[in-house]
Amino acid sequence: MDYSSLKIPNHVAIILDGNGRWAKEKGMSRSKGHEEGFNNLKKLSKYILSKGIKVFSVYAFSTENFNRSTEEVDFLMNLFVKGFKKEKNYFNKENIKVVFSGRRENLRKDVLESMDELANLTKNNTGGILNICLNYGGHFEIIDACRKMIKENINPEDIDEELFNKYLYQDLPPIDYLIRTSGEIRVSNFMLWQMSYAEFYFPNTYFPDFNEEEFDKAIIEYTKRDRRFGKIDYDKK
Repeated sequence: MDYSSLKIPNHVAIILDGNGRWAKEKGMSRSKGHEEGFNNLKKLSKYILSKGIKVFSVYAFSTENFNRSTEEVDFLMNLFVKGFKKEKNYFNKENIKVVFSGRRENLRKDVLESMDELANLTKNNTGGILNICLNYGGHFEIIDACRKMIKENINPEDIDEELFNKYLYQDLPPIDYLIRTSGEIRVSNFMLWQMSYAEFYFPNTYFPDFNEEEFDKAIIEYTKRDRRFGKIDYDKK
């Protein structure tokens, strides 16, 4: 689709929801749904970042997801290790810089190693940023930022939004457009600081089926939005 006549957000974030339900409705295991979700993320990240969008953030695994069954958590951790190692050259070839947001505590050593390997390989790429939020919680990110500033004895009078942003897991621009697939209408503790003025979009499509065409529909909808950032356009009132 031609994007030249559309509004292009700088930072798009997607809560990757519906993998398990997608698989269940097809008579498959939840694990198969997660595999298909990862494969779709690979293709979708290339497409999104090729359209002029600078940052693409995804909610891959929340801190609360550790409360799922041991079998499912272990599968997801193995999927991350396998996927990050297998696709590291793909992301590097596509000039995508991969970064990670979240707490490192509670993640297995092999998961951390695969994350670091991918991030280090792609750190100089300039074709857009894929921010993978893994073992992530929005409340924790804000708490951890405050702790870092306290440890560094930051003068409270010096703290403003720009400085605070530098103490988050990644110093990224604010989210312009938040998408949650599967029809669920909630944000689930995801990038709360960054989404303060984001536009929201909640398609009923499960993430494995949220392809390039579905993303095009989302951008068409975004183009229709009138972002005022708290201001009133009195000519339109």
